[in-house]
This record gives sequence, structure tokens and C-alpha cells, in this order.
Amino acid sequence: MPEHADADLDQEAMRSLASGDDRALTGIMERWKSRLIAYLLRFTGSETAAVDLAQETFVRLYQSRARFRPTASTRCFSTWLFGIAANLGRNHLRWQGRHPTLSLEETEDPVASGDPSLSAEAQERSRAIQKAIAALASDLRETLILSEYENLSHAEIAAIAGCSVKAVERRLSHARGQLRKELSRYLQEN
Repeated sequence: MPEHADADLDQEAMRSLASGDDRALTGIMERWKSRLIAYLLRFTGSETAAVDLAQETFVRLYQSRARFRPTASTRCFSTWLFGIAANLGRNHLRWQGRHPTLSLEETEDPVASGDPSLSAEAQERSRAIQKAIAALASDLRETLILSEYENLSHAEIAAIAGCSVKAVERRLSHARGQLRKELSRYLQEN
């Protein structure tokens, strides 16, 4: 299905939801749940937090269903949805910074336990990338993930992050520079 058809479907679902058809939320959740969880997992580094925050994103979407106003932008809905998720992710990271804990999830190796077909070298590289992204400041990490993994435009990222397009460009440049420095060992091998 073309991307603009998905956007039309999401906007129609939001209109239905706003007019009292709560079943429309199911379709939205089916279309967006996996992308939101993937985004929030990369952003927070915790699968448990990602699932919880994705669910909370849909709760907030439902609570604010009457305030959604579609525009000419075909990605208006995705920008709005990722904006909600990004705010929840930022709040989670701030809270986590004030209340540090070590979960069982953090003691496991998510890469090694994921795909056994990955070579030891690929697993090491994947862990290094995950660690380097997780070490970025939250604004840099958020911008990088929205750009590289969610393929959002700079304008969409700016709307989500509440900053200018120039700030997005600077954040991406800074994040990529830090990753190049941190991962230089792996870049030299290629």
C-alpha cells in the first residue's frame, strides 16, 4: 500500500476515533505498534520500557483524539504519534536518571540471545553500535534514531523534538561524529 494511502487510513481512523468509534484505535495500534516499540527500544535501551511506553503512547493518543488536526502533510499522523512517544521516552529517561536501577533485562546480552546465526564478530559489532548509540545524549540519540531507523525528514524530526531544522542537522552531524569516533575500529575494517 502506498505511504499516502496509509496516511489517509490513519487520518480517517483518527476522525472515526474522535467521533466515538473506539474500534478505530485497534487499526492504528496494529499499524504502528511494532514501529513504536522498535523506536522506543532504541531510544530507551529497554524492551520492557519500550513496550510500556508504546502502550502509554496509545493511551495518550486516545486521550487526545479530539485534538488531532490533519494537515496537507502526508506524514502528519506519524509526526504527531512519534512526538507523543518521544515525549514519553524523554520523560522516562529523565526519571530513570533520577532513579537508577539495574534490571534483569540489562544483565542479559540482547544481541547474543537474539539471532544465533550472527557471527561472533557481527555480534560484537552490533553490541558496540547499540552501546555507542545508547551513550549519546538523549537529544542526539532521539534525532539519530528518528532519522536513521524511522526515516523521518528533518522537518518531521524538528516538529517531534520541538526544535528547528538547523538544530536537527547539527544534532545529526554531532551524533554521527561521536559514533564515527566511538566505532572507528569497526569502520577501519570495512
